[in-house]
Amino acid sequence: MPFVDSGLDTTLHVVAAVVMITTVAAMAIGFWKLHELPINKAHKEDHHQIGLITALTWIGFLWHWVWVLAVLVAFVDGEKALRKIRDIWHEDKKPESEPKQGLVQVKEETNNA
Repeated sequence: MPFVDSGLDTTLHVVAAVVMITTVAAMAIGFWKLHELPINKAHKEDHHQIGLITALTWIGFLWHWVWVLAVLVAFVDGEKALRKIRDIWHEDKKPESEPKQGLVQVKEETNNA
């Protein structure tokens, strides 16, 4: 067996341990950065629900579906979304008092003739 009972054997074990520890640390830091994404977005946009987003993010460490709620609250502007839904809801309802365009043109042509 090459490297057995030599200085290279110990060196390879040390290199492997350093690579493993670095990989685990990089994964932990990446997970932390990803997990803090809703809080950072809320602070950046000066969100009104920063406390709620922070609490949901911390609870999300235990229950991951709660973290998804934190992301939704942080990235979706609730006021704009409600206004958009309201506008879509009332879009098809037009006031009955306004005459239709076709009837106005026919009446004007009849009066002018």
